[in-house]
Amino acid sequence: MSITNKIWFGVRILFALFMIMGGVQHFIKPNFYLPFVPSFLPFPMTIIYLSGIVEVVLGLALLFTKYARISAIGIFLLMLLFLPVHVWDIISDTPAIGSHKAALIRLPFQFLFLAIAWKIKQVSSLTRK
Repeated sequence: MSITNKIWFGVRILFALFMIMGGVQHFIKPNFYLPFVPSFLPFPMTIIYLSGIVEVVLGLALLFTKYARISAIGIFLLMLLFLPVHVWDIISDTPAIGSHKAALIRLPFQFLFLAIAWKIKQVSSLTRK
């Protein structure tokens, strides 16, 4: 395994733990996530719990090389799905995150997470061959 692959293996494990911890937070502090669910969607608590389950499952799958590629694609799509919420937070009069400054700080991280998920997908595709 090359040094680059070793680094991305480490990033994959850390990213998996990050996703698992983030998903668990949906169950520990579900009310924190309520402002992030668009008001036009029904059953906001169900959405919060389901998204928590999805994050935990994708994070767990990312721990296993066999499932890393598909998990990375799932995380990429999930982050892409959440991107409009983060953009809306910047232009909203009342950002869900609490302040416009926090929303501006958070948005670049969303793009970073998209990039990391995409790179893990690429690296995982190479190591599976």
